[in-house]
Amino acid sequence: MPPSPPTTDKNAPLQDFSQCHAGILGKLDLLSQLPALLEPATRARIIAASALEFFREAIFEHHLDEERELFPAVLASAEKGEESERVEALARRLTDEHRELETAWKRLEPGLKRVAKGQDSGQDSELDVTDVEDLIRRYRAHAEFEEIEYLPLSQAILGRNASHLAALGLSLHMRHAPKRPATYI
Repeated sequence: MPPSPPTTDKNAPLQDFSQCHAGILGKLDLLSQLPALLEPATRARIIAASALEFFREAIFEHHLDEERELFPAVLASAEKGEESERVEALARRLTDEHRELETAWKRLEPGLKRVAKGQDSGQDSELDVTDVEDLIRRYRAHAEFEEIEYLPLSQAILGRNASHLAALGLSLHMRHAPKRPATYI
């Protein structure tokens, strides 16, 4: 039997174009979701970059200020015996917490750098969110302990002698004063 002649459906070429549009419109619908997804990714990069800068420049410096200036000043002004033993124990605890928090930070830092560069997102993330949450929880507890236990005691001890507070203020000022280049006459 000879092959049947092709049918001449006049609408067939237009049907093909119509089918293409359905696929294109489906992909455009998917693309329309992209702006909403980019906003959180941009925010994540900004937050990660800000945290990287702040932790290195502010928090590490804060720990050094406490350990080099505040803790020794309070210990030097504390009354010998029970008070100085308490100050020493609190300073040791706070210093130990500083090292633990800094170590936790150093574990997070590579992942945060990747997020800040927009290289880390989704399920293959090197940034463990439980580690981030743990660092935040631990730092909040550290700061609360220091605010409730150590700083009021420091105020009481250093407040007994105005020159001790002034010396601490001057020492901190000198530590953070901008360095000027030497001028020669």
